[in-house]
Amino acid sequence: MSHPPPQSSKILILGAGTFGVSTAYHLAKGGYSNIHVLDRADVPSPYSAGTDLNKIVRAEYDNPFYTDLALEAIQEWQKPPFAPYFQKTGYLVCTSAAAPEKSKNSLAESLSSISSHSAFSGSITKLADPDAVRRKVPQLTGPLTGWAGYLNKHAGYAQAALAVEALARECTKLGVTFNTGEQKGRVAELRYDSSGKCLGALTADQSFHTADLVIVCLGAHAASLIPQLAKQLTAKAWAVGLIQLTEEEAVPMRGIPVVNCRDLGFFFEPEPGTNVLKLCNASAGYTNRNAYGVSIPTETNEGIPEEDELAIRRLLREALPQFADRPFVEKKICWCADTKDSDYIIASVPQTSGLMVVSGDSGHGFKMLPIVGKWVWEFLVKGKRPEWWQWKNQELDETGEEDISWRVGTVRDIKDVGRFRAVKI
Repeated sequence: MSHPPPQSSKILILGAGTFGVSTAYHLAKGGYSNIHVLDRADVPSPYSAGTDLNKIVRAEYDNPFYTDLALEAIQEWQKPPFAPYFQKTGYLVCTSAAAPEKSKNSLAESLSSISSHSAFSGSITKLADPDAVRRKVPQLTGPLTGWAGYLNKHAGYAQAALAVEALARECTKLGVTFNTGEQKGRVAELRYDSSGKCLGALTADQSFHTADLVIVCLGAHAASLIPQLAKQLTAKAWAVGLIQLTEEEAVPMRGIPVVNCRDLGFFFEPEPGTNVLKLCNASAGYTNRNAYGVSIPTETNEGIPEEDELAIRRLLREALPQFADRPFVEKKICWCADTKDSDYIIASVPQTSGLMVVSGDSGHGFKMLPIVGKWVWEFLVKGKRPEWWQWKNQELDETGEEDISWRVGTVRDIKDVGRFRAVKI
């Protein structure tokens, strides 16, 4: 930005998810004293991709710039207020015998990106075959057909929803105000003056919230409020399944690394306290296109396509066959904001003033929870931002077929497949 906003400026942050709460936290720590956050639900908001049992925290990237950012985030995860919610269990990355070349190449690139980095010295173990995988992770009792890859000990996962909720409490201590709920927190529209200056936001209860600066952190929902974002953001969803383990079943699995078979899917250790096991299958994701070709999140996240359930069960048969037929206690889809290049967006909105966007998590944003807001502060105060996080003028892509190295399959529209909800037990 050309001039830093005064610290007395009224800042309105839309969205109390990963990017929104981190932004509020760092701006408040940086001296801003009049910060207000709006969200249609209480923190942790179910409309945020960050509201989840857990998210992978790892630093493998094709681009060393992101590797260094993720390493910084991992350092911060081990400090207050984040440390209680970070589990440094390690990260097992493999491909199976049936993996396409894309998955194998992606794994090789990930391994290469960290093997030569000093931060990972002594943390990486190559695993040439299923027996090597079992020796490192004996809890995997399935055939592991053709599994090979590596174990990265300098990684793990975060208890996602708990971490966002805790950071929101820190924000409150710093004087940040949260207005949440379908009426007083859901933004109906932004309002501008004749020069294009954003004046603030109107909520569903018809309250108008004035602001000197509005920061939109609405993730996959952002294009619904700023339509021109649709040319660079695509709302995409992935399937998540939860199964319940008993205490006896969960104890042997405590402390296992995050297991990611690139062509099948990934899972975590059972959630401490509840013994719930979360699994996700590997796919290119789903869009939800409207009549204008813009993908927007569905009204409900409940249920997943049948083929995703079958894929998750295939992962279980390969890795944890004792749970392959266990009923799901919950099935849902998780919406992310994808960019074509998987780069984030931290930018002022063109042809306006007093309005900026922080978005584009692209499925790898949550791990940055401790430091995203610092980037926003640096952009506002110092005008500092990587060039590739700028606003991009491009044509609307109605295919969603970005060539993301770590994803497999074909993007499809969620309306073209059926969804089935879990049976509550």
